[in-house]
Amino acid sequence: MSTGQSRHTSHEIEIDAPADVVYRVIADVTAWPLHFAPTIRVEQTQLDDSAERLRIWATANGEVKTWTSRRVHDKAARRVEFRQEVSSAPVAAMAGTWIAEARPEGGTRLVLTHDFAAVDDDPAGLEWITQATDRNSATELGNIKAVAERWERLGELVFSFEDSVVIQGSAKEVYDFLYQASEWPKRLPHVARLDLGEDVPGLQTMSMDTLAQDGSVHTTESIRICMPDELKIAYKQLVPPSLMTAHIGEWTITDTDEGVLAVSQHTVTVNEANITKVLGEAGTVASARDFIRRAAGGNSLSTLKHAKAFVEAG
Repeated sequence: MSTGQSRHTSHEIEIDAPADVVYRVIADVTAWPLHFAPTIRVEQTQLDDSAERLRIWATANGEVKTWTSRRVHDKAARRVEFRQEVSSAPVAAMAGTWIAEARPEGGTRLVLTHDFAAVDDDPAGLEWITQATDRNSATELGNIKAVAERWERLGELVFSFEDSVVIQGSAKEVYDFLYQASEWPKRLPHVARLDLGEDVPGLQTMSMDTLAQDGSVHTTESIRICMPDELKIAYKQLVPPSLMTAHIGEWTITDTDEGVLAVSQHTVTVNEANITKVLGEAGTVASARDFIRRAAGGNSLSTLKHAKAFVEAG
């Protein structure tokens, strides 16, 4: 690296899954928010057959950071190299490599390396980056191990769904209703409490108590990325309900000939270990999917209907 002080780290894990499967988990960056606990959102631009540019939002030492990286894939070697093109302080430079090595006795040895430097070669910044890299690397490797070792189950456990309404009004008014979540306890009957923080414009932290139809209260914690120019709000639940291991979603607002189309999209991973705890001994993955669809979809559709009534009332 061009800076005077840099640091190299290497982390690895043994995975009881084929190296090709492990490589696929690393390569499929669009699924990272589901698989990697620190990753909130990834926007991908394909540059050529082997290179891509990524805009990534992720937590690091309890803070939300965003950066732009370039990745180059070597499928034959099961290797992905990355380098940040636009970093977020205190990071001045960051690069590294994912390597999925097939073990002779079966399974995979996954190695993740990083080379990085801090802004102005600040020792405190370098230590902050080291701690964040160590913590996130351990988490990501553990997440990849869990995903790869149950790869055949994910087709049943991961699913997406959406709800939508058409609203007669301005797209900005609809966006503002969804953006101003601090007003939801007054505007939405299923929201009992909501604490909202926005220290960085467009990055919101949310803690919310939601009332279920049976009267129970469910607490969730989320990070929201608000994009007013795109009329879009993306989010990830850091603490999802117990029937999910991951829950990401997106609110989108689009002008159409019929009116403003407001869409709520969800992608979730079912927490198979908690199915019988939540749904009883007769619970199955299918019934869990149905329960989540009705609960999460019901709440988001209710939010959209209240947004429609609010905006159309003027």
